[in-house]
Amino acid sequence: MASSIRISHFSAKPKFESYRGKRSSVSVMASSALPVEQKEAMNEEIKGDSFIRLHLRKLKPYQPILPFEVLSTRLGRKPEEIIKLDANENPYGPPPEVLEALGSIKFPYVYPDPESRQLRSALAQDSGLESEYILAGCGADELIDLIMRCVLDPGDKIVDCPPTFTMYEFDAAVNGASVIKVPRLPDFSLDVSKIIEAVKEEKPKCIFLTSPNNPDGSLINEEDLIKILNLPILVILDEAYIEFSGIKSKMDWVKKYENLIVLRTFSKRAGLAGLRVGYGAFPKSIIEYLWRAKQPYNVSVAAEISACAALQNPNYLERVKNLLVQERERLYNLLKEVNFLKPFPSYSNFILCEVINGKDPKKIKEDLARMGVMIRHYNNKELSGYIRISVGKPEHTDALMKCLKLL
Repeated sequence: MASSIRISHFSAKPKFESYRGKRSSVSVMASSALPVEQKEAMNEEIKGDSFIRLHLRKLKPYQPILPFEVLSTRLGRKPEEIIKLDANENPYGPPPEVLEALGSIKFPYVYPDPESRQLRSALAQDSGLESEYILAGCGADELIDLIMRCVLDPGDKIVDCPPTFTMYEFDAAVNGASVIKVPRLPDFSLDVSKIIEAVKEEKPKCIFLTSPNNPDGSLINEEDLIKILNLPILVILDEAYIEFSGIKSKMDWVKKYENLIVLRTFSKRAGLAGLRVGYGAFPKSIIEYLWRAKQPYNVSVAAEISACAALQNPNYLERVKNLLVQERERLYNLLKEVNFLKPFPSYSNFILCEVINGKDPKKIKEDLARMGVMIRHYNNKELSGYIRISVGKPEHTDALMKCLKLL
């Protein structure tokens, strides 16, 4: 949580002395106007962290998932011997056209198109939404931060509905905002009445919603979403996993709702997590300000070329999605047979399990890691008794189940 920010004022007007040279005039505050404590501080040794904003000095770092190279060193296993089911990555990888495109980049020494025109045009064709509503980013994570930088003043509030993607709370802290937490109900659905109450009482600027939600894979029904859209709050709907849900994206809703932003990614659908490319749909009244504030070359040449190449093979994307959905159902049924796990139905490419019958979630994760199988466990209070397992290939499921039986 970000700390509150105070603005202090001197009670007396400072005195200034002027030093004039032939070409310039410089005004400096006379030392007599400085408090004793400040003069003493000036004589102390300067430390680098004194320049860092106060709320960032108190910020807890985000805990990312470790990559293959680091895991390989820590576990003493070759990367290909590790079954990685901890980060919801697409184990099938991108279409073959992506590798071909990457191998034939002609101008890597030229800066990328700051407007990602080729990619936005391809996305318009893919989604049916005109390109003027679409903005691409270095992963959806960049767009989350960009939205907050454009919307939030220090001390503003956002609504978060845990358990959910923790980047919302993290980026709010980075941007000096406060987080109003409205916990989900026991079935992980939104507590809409509490959200309405929080908006009325706390006057937050925006709310972040994920559908399907990470980490449980539940969907937000349209009735609840419309109730929230009718509130005086900016709604950011994160659809990172929408392809696995069987329902249509809400991207075109940004034409109807001036307070709706929809975020998407290529990380899950197209297996491009390592290249960092995401995109969002925005009302025209909002997107113009994000264009002004974004970094000019935020989507690399490699990322844009790869995303465009992936969209050229929709049959591959559809086939891989179907394989993962099919394996999700198989994994869910197998996990139900494990006497210390209670899996939850999922509309995404992962399954959340409650750990029961006295088993320790952290120890399960550590024991599986020693056997070369990586899953996710949580330190936060909302999910302290849970683990999350990403959907892999059938052989990954077989290896996981074999290891679970050994436990």
